[in-house]
Amino acid sequence: MFGTLVEKVGSTGTWLSALSCAACFPVLGSFGATIGLSFLSQFEGVAINTLLPIFASIALLGNGANWWLHRNHLRGIISILGPIAVLLTLYPLWQYGWSTYLFYGALILMLVVSVFDFLKPVRPQCRV
Repeated sequence: MFGTLVEKVGSTGTWLSALSCAACFPVLGSFGATIGLSFLSQFEGVAINTLLPIFASIALLGNGANWWLHRNHLRGIISILGPIAVLLTLYPLWQYGWSTYLFYGALILMLVVSVFDFLKPVRPQCRV
């Protein structure tokens, strides 16, 4: 339960941080403005440089804890790929043009995993 809550908070925070940066991610910026989150643009520097890595790390820790608890390797790997891709995009891969597409893919993957975990939660494996 705790790992799932931490993972959801991390995913939601990552999305909100990304929605606040219209200059960095134009698609997310226009989507954020459409749903009324354009006021977040004044916090762009804080959101991208501070909040986004913090929330991605929280999501990574929550997904890692769930992986360790449930011992479901396929879902564990898929669940940590999104936060790892976000962190890689923010730091070593930022200089490349294709990193924006990697970031969008990572956000979509995090959203899909969160919805899938909500709809079909994993049962803990029997420990021998």
